[in-house]
Amino acid sequence: MLTLDTQGLIPAIVQDALSGRILMLGWMNEEALRRTLSSGEVWFWSRSRQTLWHKGETSGNVLRVRELRADCDADCLLIRAEPAGPTCHTGRESCFWQDIEGNALLPPAGSFLDELAEVIAARRLASPQESYTARLFNAGQLRIAQKVGEEGLELALAGAAQDDERVIEESADLLFHLLVLLNERGIPLREVLARLAARHAAATQPAQSPA
Repeated sequence: MLTLDTQGLIPAIVQDALSGRILMLGWMNEEALRRTLSSGEVWFWSRSRQTLWHKGETSGNVLRVRELRADCDADCLLIRAEPAGPTCHTGRESCFWQDIEGNALLPPAGSFLDELAEVIAARRLASPQESYTARLFNAGQLRIAQKVGEEGLELALAGAAQDDERVIEESADLLFHLLVLLNERGIPLREVLARLAARHAAATQPAQSPA
């Protein structure tokens, strides 16, 4: 049983189900929650306009629900959702894009891999003399792809015959160089995560009974 405040509302934090990035905070009443559950897309209660609103109704940037959770006191919701576009009305991916003085910041990383991907993207502008990542970008796509192959082979060899510490080291090297390759190709990390999620969903679907 959820605990609503004196106005019949409960705060709802929206999280990107793929990246883990926090997207926004909204408020729900019982009707907004009911519509969210029945439609599979997020609805809120607007405290300023005193009305229900369907997130993305005008922009098309709806939030498709993947999971709802309540906190330990049942007085706050976590909505894991798949955003159809930027969540913030400013056009940014997340509403949490500024510090407490209003200075613009990068969106908060949902995971360390997201944060690392952003650092790698920034290294494109660094001097090759000062940054290994910049040297990789300077060497070009073929060399980056070769490095991924080399690191993959080293990980396979470590997995077959070396200790766990070596496997961890080689796994870290492979993940790093894979992120560099994705950036070089202009492929967002979330597209890879989305493909994995789609495969997982397909694998966990109940088997169809024969006709």
